[in-house]
Amino acid sequence: MSVTELSARRSPPRRQRLLCGWGRTARSSCRVFEVRRAEDVLEVLAGERLPGAGVIARGAGRSYGDAAQNGGGDVLDMTKLARIISIDTERMLVRAEAGATIAQLMARLAGQGLGLPVVPGTRHVTLAGAIASDIHGKNHHCDGAFARHVASLKLCTPSAGLVEVTPESDPELFYATLGGMGLTGIILEATLLLERLASPWVSTDSDRTAGLAETLALLSGEEHHRYSVAWLDLLAGGSSMGRAIISRADPLESAQAAPPLRRRARAASDPASLTRAPRVVVPQGLPEMLHPLSVRAFNALRWRAAPRRERGRPQALAPYFFPLDALGEWNRLYGPRGLIQYQLVIPAGQESALEAVFELVQRRRVPVYLAVFKRFGAAFGGPLSFPLEGWTLALDIPAAAPGLEAALEELDGLVAGCGGRVYLTKDARLRPELLQRMYPQLDSFASVCERVDPEGVLRSDLSRRLGIGGAAR
Repeated sequence: MSVTELSARRSPPRRQRLLCGWGRTARSSCRVFEVRRAEDVLEVLAGERLPGAGVIARGAGRSYGDAAQNGGGDVLDMTKLARIISIDTERMLVRAEAGATIAQLMARLAGQGLGLPVVPGTRHVTLAGAIASDIHGKNHHCDGAFARHVASLKLCTPSAGLVEVTPESDPELFYATLGGMGLTGIILEATLLLERLASPWVSTDSDRTAGLAETLALLSGEEHHRYSVAWLDLLAGGSSMGRAIISRADPLESAQAAPPLRRRARAASDPASLTRAPRVVVPQGLPEMLHPLSVRAFNALRWRAAPRRERGRPQALAPYFFPLDALGEWNRLYGPRGLIQYQLVIPAGQESALEAVFELVQRRRVPVYLAVFKRFGAAFGGPLSFPLEGWTLALDIPAAAPGLEAALEELDGLVAGCGGRVYLTKDARLRPELLQRMYPQLDSFASVCERVDPEGVLRSDLSRRLGIGGAAR
């Protein structure tokens, strides 16, 4: 069924809303349509709108920046389109609708001894959002990003309506959609590759380092674990700056996964807990609750409380993969001005640039409240896919911090100059002139967008700001 065949039908319910990303910055007023069936998407794409207004899809709103909003235009709320359609235990495949979340998928799959090969740092991301952002986890160095495990897509494009896309049927469109920020079509369904889940546990090894030099030395060695991540303290002064808690883990086999459990630990290991609401939720309307002095003190306590060296500690999947999800709406702690999460990747072989990043953060006194450091494996995916082989650093910074924009622009230049890039799904302020240096395959992405969206219908605040997709025409 094509877009034009549905142009006369009644559009789905809509309302005007002020939207923002998880960082709570760069808000814009959008006309939001609640999607309950595939035909709703076709009807909105075929409907009338102001010139240049466009359409973009939105899931759970967990991208930090402005990728899932469209000021003055239309936004498709996909969260009601959330069925898990089928699970094939023999072929190790799951098919689900766009609005199904990572939590829903993991909980349902665990009951059949199956799991997702890659999960992000929050379980609340939708399936389509995971694909459009090509999310990554703590195991990119082993298993790549989410894109590597997508088998097929059901898309709605402005030019062709509903289409089924695989790496064989249309490789250019398929790979451009993986990490394509929703600008190649509206994802309606996807089929993912699965893996066997031995148990709802991992075995964790942890190390505490005294400063940045020790942190980098320990992380630069050969990695033998499937999962690896480091929490860095970038507010500590002097030689302690960059001290870390490094956590590495591997799946725990079922024969080993029977430690004596307290009630709370037993509940955390239950796959059903993935879909439960958190016990504690930060209320609305709070002023800024986090400040450099208090966060510095908290970081010091957290670092001292961690063991210097610990091996083989069993840990349930949910608290290991999604530690911040334990506190609902935690982004409200940053107050009404919100936060910037600046995530960069520095290519392997450019470690001097990585050290320059840390030096810049310290010299500019950027108040980094949370810093997460991971290793990336080989690149895979489309022209806008973020991961490169090397090192990725995610920095949580209060948006109201003095001098922040100048410091981030200096970081932008440093990252682009060494062949690195920033993560578009978390970005709300990058200047378009640096985009080509960070993402050198923009021309191939533009050619796919011109083919599937010749009128430039698919647009977002991000695409308009950076001049990509339909907004480039």
